Amino acid sequence: MQYSRKIGLLVLVLFTTSFAFAQTEALKVVVNNLAFYKQKNDLAFLSRAKKSADSLIVTRSDSSDIEKNIYRLIVNSSILYTDSLNKLNQPDDFLDKTAGLFDRLSEKQKAFKFQSELDYSRRSLTNTYIRNGFKFTKIGDFAKATTAFTQAKKYSPDFKAINSYIAFANNKQGNLQDAAKYYSNLIKTDSTKIEYFQAATAVYKLMGDTAMALQILKKGRKLLPADKQLLQDEANIYNNKRDYKSLEPLLGDLLDNNPNSPDVTFVAANCYDRLNAYNKAESLYLRAIELNGAAYEPVLNLGLLYFKQSALKANDNGKNITSAILWLEKANEMAPSDKKCLELLQLAYTKTGNQNQLRRVNDRLEQFTN
Repeated sequence: MQYSRKIGLLVLVLFTTSFAFAQTEALKVVVNNLAFYKQKNDLAFLSRAKKSADSLIVTRSDSSDIEKNIYRLIVNSSILYTDSLNKLNQPDDFLDKTAGLFDRLSEKQKAFKFQSELDYSRRSLTNTYIRNGFKFTKIGDFAKATTAFTQAKKYSPDFKAINSYIAFANNKQGNLQDAAKYYSNLIKTDSTKIEYFQAATAVYKLMGDTAMALQILKKGRKLLPADKQLLQDEANIYNNKRDYKSLEPLLGDLLDNNPNSPDVTFVAANCYDRLNAYNKAESLYLRAIELNGAAYEPVLNLGLLYFKQSALKANDNGKNITSAILWLEKANEMAPSDKKCLELLQLAYTKTGNQNQLRRVNDRLEQFTN
């Protein structure tokens, strides 16, 4: 799963001058510099705004002044959001200190008076942590990426996409249980993002929990009934488990979605074969061979199908055993060292009483034991 580095995730309204302050002259200097930055897009104004905001905090009384500190928070979070290349040379702990300032201010009794300002800073912090998470993801440091994304979730817990970032980073670290937890949270709601279902399915399959993988796929297909990939994934699980009864109802749509796929056609043929629907199996084996003449298994399976039918039909007149030998010989030409195919030919020639061909096959089989 790939994520864009562009952080357009949470819309920010930058530097409005309608903050809920009874502005003193000192505070107006900060606001003016923020306004100038908005007009001219010059980081120098943000730098000046920071110097002005920092100069407001001198005494212990200033440190507890929520209005002055809200201005500092706005300036700092604006720098974090805007100056992604750190051209203003802020210290390494600038993000953590700004987040700590936000945490302290949001807990104050009068914080409700500055809700819009706090919301702005919260979004700025979220986007900064997400951007850092993408940066760490790009260089393969998924542990730090997980930490950054988790911090982003702290400030915007309702922003669902963050769960996918955390899940992805955990998956890359091999923390499958944690990845599964976050992906499961994403699909608990009626989400229609196909990648969430695919990723969650993949994680549970890696964990060996195919029951949960199937549960997720069924939910996904209920929400997205036309999605071909979810159908394919569910069919693959049934096929790998050899649960042909569960696979059979999916075959119609599966074949319609993949009319020229030799692999899908072979899977369908094999499924019908295992369920003793021999006419359908025969037709699909022939179609699979037509689509890919170099594929060995459809040829071998078709020969075996005819051999089974020759044993089942009392009045066969030799038709099926003849067809069985024809296709098994073709399979033997494609894979001369396949012992299974030679053993089937041995049985077929024993049944027909063809001693010359039987000796030839027996000689070949003896080579495997010598």
